[in-house]
Amino acid sequence: MDMNIGAWPGAQAHRNPHRTALVDGDGGARTTYRELDDRVMRVAAALRAAGVGRGDRVALLSTNHPDMLVVIFAVAAAGGVCVPANFRLTAEELAFVFDDAGASLLVVSADLAGTGHDVAGRVAAIGRTVVLGGDPGAPDSLDTFVTGVAPLTRPEPATADDLALIMYTSGTTGRPKGAMLTHGNITWNAVNMLSAGEGLLRSDVTLSVAPLFHIGALGIFTFPLLYLGGTVVTVSKFDPAQTAALMARERVTVQFLVPAMWTMLMRCDDLDRVDDSRIRWVLSGGAPCPLPVIRFFADRGWAFLEGFGLTETSPTCTVMDATALPDKAGSVGRALRHVDCRIVAEDGTPVPDGTPGELTVRGPNIFTGYWKLPEASAEVLVDGWFHTGDVAVRDTEGYVTIVDRKKDMVITGGENVYPVEVERILTQMPGVADAAVIGVPDEKWGERVTAVVVGTVDPEQVVAFCRERLAAYKCPRAVEIVDEIPRNATGKILKRTLRGTYGSEAAVSR
Repeated sequence: MDMNIGAWPGAQAHRNPHRTALVDGDGGARTTYRELDDRVMRVAAALRAAGVGRGDRVALLSTNHPDMLVVIFAVAAAGGVCVPANFRLTAEELAFVFDDAGASLLVVSADLAGTGHDVAGRVAAIGRTVVLGGDPGAPDSLDTFVTGVAPLTRPEPATADDLALIMYTSGTTGRPKGAMLTHGNITWNAVNMLSAGEGLLRSDVTLSVAPLFHIGALGIFTFPLLYLGGTVVTVSKFDPAQTAALMARERVTVQFLVPAMWTMLMRCDDLDRVDDSRIRWVLSGGAPCPLPVIRFFADRGWAFLEGFGLTETSPTCTVMDATALPDKAGSVGRALRHVDCRIVAEDGTPVPDGTPGELTVRGPNIFTGYWKLPEASAEVLVDGWFHTGDVAVRDTEGYVTIVDRKKDMVITGGENVYPVEVERILTQMPGVADAAVIGVPDEKWGERVTAVVVGTVDPEQVVAFCRERLAAYKCPRAVEIVDEIPRNATGKILKRTLRGTYGSEAAVSR
């Protein structure tokens, strides 16, 4: 059976040609499934004409826009592999990602065109850049790209094991790793989501405001609703007032946001414009959501649920059941329909319910490994089980609770920051003898990146040094200058000690 996700728009165009598929939340334009399929197949044909064939990688650097989703489906339909990247990265960081992936063509949104051309100049393999969302008559626009091109008659056949996306995640060694997601992974995640939480319906509408370069924004509601035939409203950036207004105008029924977004939306006066009776259920993910936030929306009558997943799992593994609250508050729920969860000891043997251990998962939604990193892949994929690195406990009813976080990762505003990457930059700074990075609780962002530094430097200089070399969200928002960083006998930084010491305040805040 052909599993190409590029065939999804065509399948819905056959069944529901006039149903609204996409809405541009910024500009207001609406796209039916028939129109979506036509545009996807035209872009796919243009990609073929530009030399994109089976397995070729296409770089994608874009803020949320309907054509961003068109490109993802079109690359798949052409037989290629899409590589969406975090637009918050620096040009140097983006160049590493696209060069590592071997991308031969770059699609960039007009608001990021300057960065895109800078990146393309740094990656020798990129031979062409296409701009979406700008002047349609420009020579490098997506509209010009497809001018005079007849649409493909059908997508390139694909099996469940063929690659569809390479999604780069920050590596614990400082090197980003490309998680390889197949057509089967993405399809099975969509199938899983149909029965997750309160379930999904063809009549559902969601607002895709979390960045679509993240698998959470793509995989939780966006992809599943386009698989099912629902409606997706894209928004280029998060603004609480605009989000509330669009949720009201478009009569949103299901919604995903990260905790920092939910917190800001909770404080927005315009939220009262939303018809609470239209909201069937909403989901928070990416980090633990503060209990007062959950209670606030629950008091409005919203079924406010939490879930757990990773880029490597396409992404959803577990989702809470609304009927289990408040008894199971703090849990991330139970495994989805086609996902198995197992808690294991260090030797890989299952532990009894109620005993902490590493959360491992398996199912058709689990990625096939890291791009060009067979050893790293073998470390986490063992006997069909993906080892998440997260410490969890499962109760006798199957509800999973995460009790410790993966390798000291900091989650700020829904973005993952791996301390070792920031530490590597800090130790390159003149005057810095040693450095450690931790996450400190932050009311707005969930956590703020905090640097603990040994050296003869000023905290302001430390922040400035990092901002020249890292994406802004990775840079320290607080800096503490100390005489010594605590380490154990083998030299490992005692992060728990640091969090206990500096968990409430630090020298510089941004």
